[in-house]
Amino acid sequence: MKHRANLLFTVLLVLNDAAMVVVAFYLAYWLRRVVPVPPAINIAPFANYATMVIIQVIVMITVYFFSRLYDLKRTMPRLDEFYRLFAVTSVGTLITVALTAILFKNSTLELDFPRVMIIYAWLLTVFLVALGRSVLVMVRNWLRRRGIWTDRLLIVGTGDVGRMILQKVRQMPQLGYQAIGFVDGELPSGQEIMGVPVLGTVEDIPDLIKAHGIQEVIIGRPELSHEELLDIIARCERGQVGIKIFPDLFQIIATELSIGDLGGLPLLSVRDVALRGWKLTLKRAVDLVGSAVLLVLLSPFLMLVALAIKLDSRGPVFYAQERMGLDAKPFWCLKFRSMHTEAEKDGPGWTVEQDPRVTRLGRFIRRFSIDELPQLINVLLGEMSLVGPRPERPVYVEQFRRSIPRYMDRHREKAGMTGWAQVNGLRGDTSIAERTKYDLWYIENWSLWLDFKIMLRTLLRIFGDRHAY
Repeated sequence: MKHRANLLFTVLLVLNDAAMVVVAFYLAYWLRRVVPVPPAINIAPFANYATMVIIQVIVMITVYFFSRLYDLKRTMPRLDEFYRLFAVTSVGTLITVALTAILFKNSTLELDFPRVMIIYAWLLTVFLVALGRSVLVMVRNWLRRRGIWTDRLLIVGTGDVGRMILQKVRQMPQLGYQAIGFVDGELPSGQEIMGVPVLGTVEDIPDLIKAHGIQEVIIGRPELSHEELLDIIARCERGQVGIKIFPDLFQIIATELSIGDLGGLPLLSVRDVALRGWKLTLKRAVDLVGSAVLLVLLSPFLMLVALAIKLDSRGPVFYAQERMGLDAKPFWCLKFRSMHTEAEKDGPGWTVEQDPRVTRLGRFIRRFSIDELPQLINVLLGEMSLVGPRPERPVYVEQFRRSIPRYMDRHREKAGMTGWAQVNGLRGDTSIAERTKYDLWYIENWSLWLDFKIMLRTLLRIFGDRHAY
């Protein structure tokens, strides 16, 4: 059933892409005739372009296939997919133009080759294919939220990791998992964890897979030895189910590995800080220009917010709080005041949902992250960046550095107004260890495109972030 559903979805993707390529080409032809800029010369009837349309469809489907755009991944951010689609479609368009020119070079058919029409077709293909794919994914996600088109999941491990996996599966039904149960040796069969039963022990896995029609197994016990892990994998009967493993603490030591060799001896290469040399200058230039432009454009809005804060409650408009930045050096992080002035009379504390210390207006500006806009001044001064690990207060840094491996490595880059952890839902009262993993991944995989992607995703999340309080 799982393979049939995946095959059906792949076929639908191919048909969608083919149909959208044809529609895009027709619309490009129509636009070229309607928009006389530059003046059109000798545009043939659309039927004359039928061969070119067929070539474009075949080329696009082939290029998409070899670019793995038909691999069905559980999650792929829309921006990432659009970026890949843009790049691959650009290559496909160039191949189409080349093949058409070769095929019609000595043809008796006089076919004009309007360059503007090709540009229209290229851009429309990117847009329409992305739109069609988004509709298909939305339909699939809608079905998955209703328990249709899902994979039956067995979770190995009833500890914190196993519970976290179950929580993530429930938070994101679009992943297509239906949690059937847990297996572990610590809790008796029949006991429930978050409403999901413990079905047995590791020894029972083969029978449970057959009895419950399990299609996916996630091993959430990072403390297992290699021998124990291999034993569980063997019991899962690899040919029948998909197997995924939650990594151990090695994940936090090396967030990205590559395999190399030393004269035939295999070695693992650990990626280090990606932001070095000219990249630092480029990132600083983006921060400087971005913060300056935003401060100018948002200045009327910032003045209105400042006035509203003054009218809402007694106290200053701004709140300066000491935070740790690059190389663990402290700086004063600026924010619009969102709490009463006596909020920390008993010492610092985490903000929680429905926190009584937050003012009426403060609840609103925190909900939409308006309180953090003054940090554009920190960015302009070079104390922060538009994107980077979120800065923490020194008192918390001292706590986390003792309990979380590599926590201080996140201070190898400037703190940011937003970051990779935040756009992945890790802000507010969420796991610091998980945030650290995301921060380290960002530091070791930095690129300008990644920064732009994070900024775009931040804008999209502002109106849907439940952890912003």
